[in-house]
Amino acid sequence: MRLHHVQVACPTGGEDAARRFYADGLGMTEVEKPAQLSARGGCWFRAYADSGAVTAELHVGVEEPYAPARKAHPAFVVADLDEAAGRLRELGFDVDDSQRDSFPGFTRFHTFDGHGNRVEVLEAR
Repeated sequence: MRLHHVQVACPTGGEDAARRFYADGLGMTEVEKPAQLSARGGCWFRAYADSGAVTAELHVGVEEPYAPARKAHPAFVVADLDEAAGRLRELGFDVDDSQRDSFPGFTRFHTFDGHGNRVEVLEAR
C-alpha cells in the first residue's frame, strides 16, 4: 500500500491563497484537475523527485461551511527545512519552530496555510 494524496479544504474562492502557500511557499507544482472534477473548485498540487516521480500530492477541495483543520495535518519532508521556512516567512506565513527537535530523526516546523489548515514540514537529520 502507498498513500496517493492528502486533501485539505478551503472556502469557496480560496484557490489563490492555496496557490500562494503550496506553490509559492512550499514549491509544489499545481496540476490540472480532471475535467469532471474542475467544476467543484479547488486545486491540486504535486511535488516531484529529480527523476520525475511524484513524491507528494495534495488536493485542496472547497468545503462550505468551511472550518480549518487545526490538529489534523499533512506533513511534507523537504530537502532544506530552513529554505522552506524562509520562503514561507517571506510570504507572510508564521513558522513555529518550537517543536523543531522533538521528532526523532527529523527537524521540523509547523505552520498554517492561507486558510488556517495546520501543515508540518520536516527535514531528515
